[in-house]
Amino acid sequence: MNWPFELQIGWRYTRAGRGGRRNRFISFISGVSMLGIALGVAALIIVLSVMNGFQKEVRDRMLSVIAHVELLSYNGDALPDWQATAAKARQDPAAGGQIVAAAPFIASQVLIARGDEMRGAILRGIEPAAESQVTPLAAQLKDGALSRLHAGDWGIVLGVELARHLGVKVGDKITVVSPSGDVTPAGTTPRMRLFTVAGTFNAGHYEYDSGMALIHVADAAKLFRVAGPSGVQLKLKDVYRAREVGDELAQSMGPEIRVRDWTRSNANWYDAVQVEKRMMGIILTLIVAVAAFNLVSTLVMTVTDKQADIAILRTLGASPRSIMGIFMVQGATSGVIGTLSGVGLGLLVAFNIDVIVPFIERLLNTSFLPGSIYLITKMPSDPQWADIYPIALISLILAFLATLYPSWRASRVQPAEALRYE
Repeated sequence: MNWPFELQIGWRYTRAGRGGRRNRFISFISGVSMLGIALGVAALIIVLSVMNGFQKEVRDRMLSVIAHVELLSYNGDALPDWQATAAKARQDPAAGGQIVAAAPFIASQVLIARGDEMRGAILRGIEPAAESQVTPLAAQLKDGALSRLHAGDWGIVLGVELARHLGVKVGDKITVVSPSGDVTPAGTTPRMRLFTVAGTFNAGHYEYDSGMALIHVADAAKLFRVAGPSGVQLKLKDVYRAREVGDELAQSMGPEIRVRDWTRSNANWYDAVQVEKRMMGIILTLIVAVAAFNLVSTLVMTVTDKQADIAILRTLGASPRSIMGIFMVQGATSGVIGTLSGVGLGLLVAFNIDVIVPFIERLLNTSFLPGSIYLITKMPSDPQWADIYPIALISLILAFLATLYPSWRASRVQPAEALRYE
């Protein structure tokens, strides 16, 4: 081969396993270092993929109920013309191209009671036909529970957990208590209205299944004594641009309109997920760093063992830079092999976690995600190249940095001193 001799000798040192007990031990340490890098990289890919899967599952279930962006009046009163407000948002040159559907709504906190049971909930007044174009849950219920919501019928659709807590089923009567009461000579009395349960919905997200109810927007306007919808929901082409679109609309819609996107209305969850993912990445990267810097001990032992070889190469004309290159090739080769093995192992597990986890659960006769505790019962996984590329790059950089000092020490070996006792 016409490869530079530094590459050939460095590769030979990497795979050397014969020639004495010491060589075999050095080869074993080198293999352990590569294995440590591979396991660290694989663990980082698997953990981040599972976290991405959980984030995607929770986000999708959340966005099946709420809109990507909401436009609301600042004082809580009805919008003069919600269609005109939606049309103005579509006219925005930066945000309008992202808007694919709009629907009116009214939302307020209420108390829902049946007998002695009483629960707090968010009551949303919606237009069933328009709502089905904005939220996936409404689209699923379009021909079911939502089709039974008609203006003036005073029907209500409850989350499954809310219905279970109240002990109601379709056709039962419940009382909705509005926080805004009527002023009478005796004082302010709460406004109450009797509703008929028209159906239930199951979003798969406990917060909404246990604390949300849907009614027709016309009934909501009568209950809350407003002239019409107090907000407009917008569906976007790209859910990840909700914050950008919201910021643009906040500037273009004017001071009388308050803009809220899903990342801000669920800021605690969104920020917690981002921080958790970032911290987990840092912690697991330290594991990769520990494994990578095990290469230091491997190269130091190799340099000590190969001092005679280094001296002979120097006497044959090899420069200190060439000697340094030999050991950098050895360390970098171990880093590359370990990183690529780790990426392969991590992707193999991440893409097949839906098979591996059930097998382990059957083997141990246990369940890692009980349905009574967690939102989902299957371990999700969503490998993303945006995570995998930085992981592989960081691992390679750490392995390269670990080779610098031992390689520099090798280049400083003096031939006369190294051959004195040979």
